Amino acid sequence: MNPFREDLSARSSAEPCTIVIFGATGDLTHRKLIPALYHLAVDGELPTGVKIIGFARRAKSDQEFRDGLAEINRKISRSGHDERVWNPFIETVSYHTSEFTDAEGYRKLAEKLDAIDSARGGKGNRLFYIASAPEFFDDILIQLKNAGLNHAGNGCWARVIVEKPFGIDLATAKHLNEVVNATFHEKDTYRIDHYLGKETAQNLMVLRFANAIFEPLWNSKYINHVQITCSENLGMEGGRGAYYDTAGALRDMVQNHLLQLLSLVAMEPPTDLTADGIRDEKVKVIRSLRKWDTAEKVAANVVRAQYAAGHVDGVPVPGYREEDRVNPQSDTEAYVAVRLLIDTWRWSGVPFYIRMGKRLPKKSTEISIHFKDAPCVLFNASCGGVPGGNVLVIRIQPDEGISLRMVSKIPGNNLRMEPVKMDFHYATSFGKTSPEAYERLLLDAIAGDATLFARRDEVEEAWKFIDHIEHAWHKSPTPPPMAEFIAGTWGPKEADDLLLQDGNQWRRL
Repeated sequence: MNPFREDLSARSSAEPCTIVIFGATGDLTHRKLIPALYHLAVDGELPTGVKIIGFARRAKSDQEFRDGLAEINRKISRSGHDERVWNPFIETVSYHTSEFTDAEGYRKLAEKLDAIDSARGGKGNRLFYIASAPEFFDDILIQLKNAGLNHAGNGCWARVIVEKPFGIDLATAKHLNEVVNATFHEKDTYRIDHYLGKETAQNLMVLRFANAIFEPLWNSKYINHVQITCSENLGMEGGRGAYYDTAGALRDMVQNHLLQLLSLVAMEPPTDLTADGIRDEKVKVIRSLRKWDTAEKVAANVVRAQYAAGHVDGVPVPGYREEDRVNPQSDTEAYVAVRLLIDTWRWSGVPFYIRMGKRLPKKSTEISIHFKDAPCVLFNASCGGVPGGNVLVIRIQPDEGISLRMVSKIPGNNLRMEPVKMDFHYATSFGKTSPEAYERLLLDAIAGDATLFARRDEVEEAWKFIDHIEHAWHKSPTPPPMAEFIAGTWGPKEADDLLLQDGNQWRRL
């Protein structure tokens, strides 16, 4: 059966609903969620009759809230700020002031929702988006249940989107899952990972399973190794150091975003394109990761590092421990590189390398598939032999696209070869920029499509793998050392050595 013969655009219709955003005064709401909903309105994809309620502790009037949203949208909207669309859109937005733990605030919210439903003819679909600080997740879920807002009658639905971080380890993730599932059914729970909403990430399955030139080669017989890189040139600006110093690169990015990308690269073909069909295959990959469950295994397969003072884009920047709101004796990694092995028939012996770091030379996320070299019998006599090899690069951000490196003869009378690239760019090929990840994810949640959201078992399996590494770092009597690199460079020497032990090296971005 080929599930990709189905119409990939088919989905349940997005019905009118009321969206309640908890933590509505934060950056996520102003810079991501409201602009995403506005762009859905621009494209004509936001269902007619959608209402949006911002729920937060800070006292504001509806107009004050709307004015702040408009100010940000004028600055950052990817398609420009069109008053003809914005004005009717913003009229659907209101503000609700309440503490997250105040039962009276939820009772009044219920009254407001009932009034909206009544005006809509009794259609009471509701989508709750928890975009608050993580310490309030439990309180919000419990209060929604106590107020009876976790279910809807008359054939309507109530759903919840939970932002990251979804726990800080396996124990806290399990606890949060128990609270969520005691409030909403699993089918109505959407654990968001915005990386899965990016166009190139969504295209991974199509690239693999809809192109006959790739899928037969997508295994240990032809692939030497896989690299997943997420580099950021920023450090701890904007007070981010307070959060980051309690999380670190492994828990902040690898546990969710990068393991999600790895599972899309390594998964088997799903039996169908249903949410559970795809997520079943993804969770099998996470379960098949070889566990680095001792300090010795972690030391051999994982590198953690902090950056020292240096220069990024020609601007001097401080070292990690000198950053604002970071502990001067911090033992938190701002860079991590991991060598992973997937113990399945398809990937036996193929190393997957993940690296993520702050204060690197550029902002970029990409996946590179490094194929094994062709036999060199024909060209060994040529000067220098065959240069490089075939590499398929999937650029997640920025400049979303796909490129394939292959070897070609240089024009001339002599047989000389060099690598060349075949490049595909979304913006130039389709004549428009890709939508923001939150646009797709919000529309999917409204439509009831959970394909791009993490399931409970997927989250918990990822934390099991990460917890082994964290325990080796912080609870072992002989923890692996912290490496160091200069800000503005591509990471520590130890990360290069991690690949060299397999005869590989990091791809230059």
